Amino acid sequence: MNFEFMTIDTPLPPCMPFPRALTGFPVSSTAKVMYCRMLDAMLFRGQADENGILFVCFPITAIAAVLSRSLMTVKRSLNELETAGLIMRVRQGVGEPNRIYVLIPGKEGATLA
Repeated sequence: MNFEFMTIDTPLPPCMPFPRALTGFPVSSTAKVMYCRMLDAMLFRGQADENGILFVCFPITAIAAVLSRSLMTVKRSLNELETAGLIMRVRQGVGEPNRIYVLIPGKEGATLA
């Protein structure tokens, strides 16, 4: 196996953001990884709603494929994140993926104005 040690000049591979505050939230590891994946997607390809608030449309089947998890695990983790106040899902209509607003940990009272 080939190893490479890090130096001050070593470029990092692409990384996802992981807020430190997330470590203390009482959600599963899968939910934390899912949050980070959705935050990453929102930062790089998020859309703005009519109020200028960023959201991401991430169908459950796509999340399951990206995380290599079952649909039931994804649904359970989405519910965990919503209950913990880390995401807000807004229905778009039949056959349309929900808008998922990724909320910032530690921000109380986040609402869609």
